Amino acid sequence: MKKSIYLITAIIFLLSIFVANVSLASYSTVTMTVVEEPVATIDIGEHSKFEKKLISKDLNNKEVTLQLQVTNEETDFKPTGELMLVLDNSDSMNENIQLSDGSTPTRKQVIFDAAKTLVSNLLEDNDNLQIGIVSFSSAVAANPRATSREASLDDANLISGFSNDSSVLNAAIDGIVANGPRTDLDAGLQTANAQFTDTANNKYMIVLTDGVPNIAVGQPSYYSDEVIAATKSQLQSISNSGVQLITMLTGISSDLENRPTPTNPSKTYGDVISEIFGSSDNPTAGEFYYVTDENASETITTDIYNSLLPVSRSLKNITIKDYFPKEIIDNFDFAYVSQPNIGNISAEVDKSDNSITWTIPELKSGETATVQYTLKLKEDFDSNIVDKILDTNEKVDITYTDTNDQDQSDTTDVTPKLKLTEPPAELPFAGTMFMFGAGVVIVGFLVFSIIKYRKINKILK
Repeated sequence: MKKSIYLITAIIFLLSIFVANVSLASYSTVTMTVVEEPVATIDIGEHSKFEKKLISKDLNNKEVTLQLQVTNEETDFKPTGELMLVLDNSDSMNENIQLSDGSTPTRKQVIFDAAKTLVSNLLEDNDNLQIGIVSFSSAVAANPRATSREASLDDANLISGFSNDSSVLNAAIDGIVANGPRTDLDAGLQTANAQFTDTANNKYMIVLTDGVPNIAVGQPSYYSDEVIAATKSQLQSISNSGVQLITMLTGISSDLENRPTPTNPSKTYGDVISEIFGSSDNPTAGEFYYVTDENASETITTDIYNSLLPVSRSLKNITIKDYFPKEIIDNFDFAYVSQPNIGNISAEVDKSDNSITWTIPELKSGETATVQYTLKLKEDFDSNIVDKILDTNEKVDITYTDTNDQDQSDTTDVTPKLKLTEPPAELPFAGTMFMFGAGVVIVGFLVFSIIKYRKINKILK
C-alpha cells in the first residue's frame, strides 16, 4: 500500500512539472503592448487644464512613462472701470534734466511722454477702461494789485473727460501748458475725484508730479502745517473711498530735499514730502513712488502699469491624487523620472489606497507644473494578468482654488491601457511528441496502478 502511495505522489509531481513547462508565462517571452493611449483631461476654468497621458514606451523593456501636467493658461486682465490721470503742470516741469544717455529733455517731455505711453498701453485692446485727465499747479501768481485765484479749485483744470480713445487722450496731454508758479496738489486731487461716477466699478487715480505741494484749497500760506494737513487728508480720503491711488514724485534732488522751505524754516522740503506722502515703504495712502528723473519714465510705463494689473490669476491649493489598480502595484515597479518642477509629491505609492499625492500651493498664470513616472513590469509578475487589459490608472482626483477664490474638485477615470501576451510554445516536433507521449504513459501507468491496487486489495480481503 505504501508503494502505491509513493507511486501516486511521484506521478503527481511529474504531472506538475509537465504542466509548468507547458502553461506558465515567462518574463523573457511575454510581450507588452499599449492597447489604448487616451489623454485624460480636466478643464480648469476657461483656459487652464490638467492632463494625464502616456508620453513614451519602451516595450522591449516592458516599461511605459506617464506624465501628469497642470497648465495655468489664464491671462492677467487689464484694468476696467474709471481712471483719472492727474498731471503736474507747474513751471518747474519745464526744467531740462540730464539723462544717462546724454540727452537733456525737459522734465515735462519725459513725464508726459511716459504718461501717453501708459495711456496707450492701458487702452490697447481694452474697451472696458475709461480715462480722464486733470492738470494742476496754481491759477495765477500772487499779486497784491490783482485778485488772486490761488488756493482754490481754479488751481486745477479738467483737460479731458472719460474716454477710451488713446489718440484723443494723448492729444489732450500734448495740449497741456506748464506755467503755474506753485503746486496745489489738493486742488488736483479734489477735481479729479469729482469726475468719478457713482457706477460700482474699479476706480483708479494716478498722480504724476515734480513738486512739493506748497498751497492747498483754502490754504494760501506756502508750506504751512495747514497745507500739509489738507493735502495729506485729501490723499487719505480718496484712498479710503475705495479709489486705487498711485502717486509718483520726481525732480527732488538730495540738496533740495535737505534745504529748509523758504516760508517755514523749521521744515525742510524732505520733511514736507515725508509728512504728506510718507515713504515708498510706508506711504500715507495707496502706493507712492519717490524716484529720480532718470527713473521716472520706467516707473510710469512699467512699475505703475504693472501695479494697475489685477493680481496674477493664480490657481491655488492644488491637490492631485493619482490612484493605481492593485494589479499594477503588484506587478509593476513604480519610479519617478524626476521630481515635479512645482510643488511636492509623495515619495512612494501609499499602499493603503495605492495612490500618489501631488500638492501645488500656487500655480501662477502662464506657469506649467509637470511630473513624470515609469511603470516597469516586474520579473516575478503574476501570470494571471497575461491576456488581460490592464488600466495603468484607476482614476485621478483634483481639488483646487480657482481664480475667483472658489474651491473646486473634479475627477477622471480615463487611462492608458496595457496588455501582456504570451506567444504559443514553439517546441520542436520531436519534443512535442515526447511530451505528449510522456503524458500518455504517465496517465496510463496511473490508471493501471490504481486497477492493480484494487485487485490486490480485493484478494487480500
